[in-house]
Parts: sequence; C-alpha cells; structure tokens
Amino acid sequence: MPAAEPLATSPFAQFEAWMAEAEKSEPRDPNAMSVATTTRDGRPSLRTLLLKGVDERGFVFYTNKESRKGDELAANPNVALLFYWKSLGRQIRIEGTIEHVTDAEADAYYASRPRISRLGAWASQQSRPLANRTTLEERLAEMERRYPDDDIPRPGYWSGYRVLPARFEFWQEMPYRLHDRTVYRRSQDGAWEQTKLFP
Repeated sequence: MPAAEPLATSPFAQFEAWMAEAEKSEPRDPNAMSVATTTRDGRPSLRTLLLKGVDERGFVFYTNKESRKGDELAANPNVALLFYWKSLGRQIRIEGTIEHVTDAEADAYYASRPRISRLGAWASQQSRPLANRTTLEERLAEMERRYPDDDIPRPGYWSGYRVLPARFEFWQEMPYRLHDRTVYRRSQDGAWEQTKLFP
C-alpha cells in the first residue's frame, strides 16, 4: 500500500500547498467551497461560495449580510467549510467561527470586482422572493442609470466574513478506501496539534 504524504506542521501551510496543486489541476474555480451554517431552529444550511482570501487569521468570503446566510451567521457564528478536489482525491474540512472583515478590506475587494458585479450587489435583494427574471434585469438597468461611471460605492449591507478556524481535517484518497485523515486542533497555548483518524 502506498504511504500517505507527510503534512506540514501548520494547517495554513498545508492548505496553501494543496490549493496551489488544485489551481493547476481543477478546470474551474478551485477556490469553490461549501459553507455550512445553521438556521435559527438548528437546521443545517449549505451552499457553495468562492474563497476570496486566506492568511494566518482565517478564510474570507463576501456576501450580502441581509441574505439567508447573513441572517444565519448573525444568529449563530459557528460555520464549517469544505473544499473538495475530485481530480486530486482530496478534501479539507474547516470548522470555526466568523468575524466581520474591516470596512477597508470590504471596500478593497468590492472595488476589484467587475462593474456589473458591483451593480448587481445593489440590484439584487439576495435570498428574497423574485417574481420573475425581468424584475432583476430592470433593477440592474436602474443601477446602471444611477451609477453611469465606474464610481460605484459599496452597499452598506454588502461585506465579508472571516472564518477563524479551530479545527482542520485533511483527507487524502487512498486505495481500497483506506483513506488518510489528519486533524489539526488548536491547543490552549495556540499551537496546532495533529491527530490521525481511522478512515
């Protein structure tokens, strides 16, 4: 049986190594991740988003804070992320809590988005009922008239969240379903401790 590859002592370093490989092999959106929250009555809620930033503080994504996920995060700051790269036979699970990014961070990312995406943040009442597609198109046209040049301010309800991880699990596919699983947990002194799990 082939041996599992050794992992870095830092889960962030290991994440960066696997993400770099995914960027070379995945045909589209290697930064796609499933984001799990819970409803106010404790039911699981899941969707796919794009990771927009990562450093030693955590993992950043952006959204409308008045969306369903924003409401759920306001009620319960616990969140889980899942990256799965089928072409590599790898997945990473991350569990933690969220904090809001700074206004400066949100402004900088918002300004980097394509013009139509920035207008769309104004036009879309994310997660609210929509009578028909024409209504959205009309709202977008209205925003194009309101902001005819490239100076489009960030809506106050549109910002980002940083997931502050407390637990990572790196999963590597192995023959005969004898997969390799490594968990990183933060200890009381702030260091990351590794543990292997049965597949």
